[in-house]
Amino acid sequence: MVTTQLHGVIGYPVTPFRDGGVDTDILTTVIDHLIEAGVHAIAPLGSTGELAYLDEHEFDTCVDASIAAVDGRLPVLVGVSDLTTAGTVHRARYAAQAGADAVMVAPVSYWKLSEREVFTHYAAISDAIGIDIVAYNNPATSGVDMNPELLVAMFERIEYVTMVKESTGDLSRMLRIAELSGGRLPFFNGSNPLVLDALRAGAAGWCTAAPNLLPEPCLDLYAAVRAGDLPTAQGLYDDLKPLLEFIVAGGLPTTVKAGLELLGIPAGEPRRPLLPLDEEGRAQLRVLLSG
Repeated sequence: MVTTQLHGVIGYPVTPFRDGGVDTDILTTVIDHLIEAGVHAIAPLGSTGELAYLDEHEFDTCVDASIAAVDGRLPVLVGVSDLTTAGTVHRARYAAQAGADAVMVAPVSYWKLSEREVFTHYAAISDAIGIDIVAYNNPATSGVDMNPELLVAMFERIEYVTMVKESTGDLSRMLRIAELSGGRLPFFNGSNPLVLDALRAGAAGWCTAAPNLLPEPCLDLYAAVRAGDLPTAQGLYDDLKPLLEFIVAGGLPTTVKAGLELLGIPAGEPRRPLLPLDEEGRAQLRVLLSG
C-alpha cells in the first residue's frame, strides 16, 4: 500500500556540524535553500547527511530539525539505516512519530547478508511502522547488493516496501525492476552520472545532493525529460556532468559542504575520518560552480 508517492528531484541536505554537534540553524538554512530552489522532496540523513557518523541523539536532533524546517511544505524521506535490525526499527519508529512521510533503508552490515536475512530485516521494519519504505540499494556503501528479483519480491510481499532507490549505476537493473514488477514498482536513480539515462528509462525521480549547489539545471533536466524534450535534457546533462562526477568522486559530504561554503552557506566540515576538501579541489569546484 503506497501512502506517499514520491517523485521528481529529491534533495539531500548535508548535516552541518558546530561545536561537536548538529547545527540546526544552518540545517534549516540548507533545507530552505533546497525548497526555495524547487525540489520535490527533502531527504535528510542519507549518505550526504553523514548518517553513518551520527550518534542517536544527533540522529533525533536532525530528524526533528529537518521536519520542523520543511514544515509540511514537501514530503520528507528520512534515512534510518543501522547495522542492526533493532537499531533500524528504533530509528524508523522515531522518524515516523516525528512526522516523516517515508523512510529510506539500506541493509548495512559487517557480515554479508543472505536474501533471507535481508527480507526478514525489511519485514521487521515494515511491521513496526505505518509509512512507506524506500529500499536503498547501494552496495558500495552498505556492503550488501540487492538484486532486482529480491527487490521486487519484497515489494510484492512486504506491505510498506513501496519504492526502490537504485544506486549501483547499472541501468539494466532499473529496466529489470520495471520488467519484473510490470511497471508497478517505482524506482529512483541514486547514481548522479546516470541520471539522464535513468530518467529516460522511466525512473520516478532523481535522489541527489547536486541541487545544493546548482539547483536550476537539475530541476530543468528533470522537467525536460518529463516533457519529452530530450535535446534540451541532453544539453543540460552535458553541462552538469562534470559537477556530478566531481561530487561523487570527492565524496558527497566533503564536496557539497565545500560548495555550500563557496555559496555563502557555512555548513562546516565533514566528520572525521572524512576531511574537508583540499585547496586544489576547492579551486576546481569554484570553476564548476561558476559555470
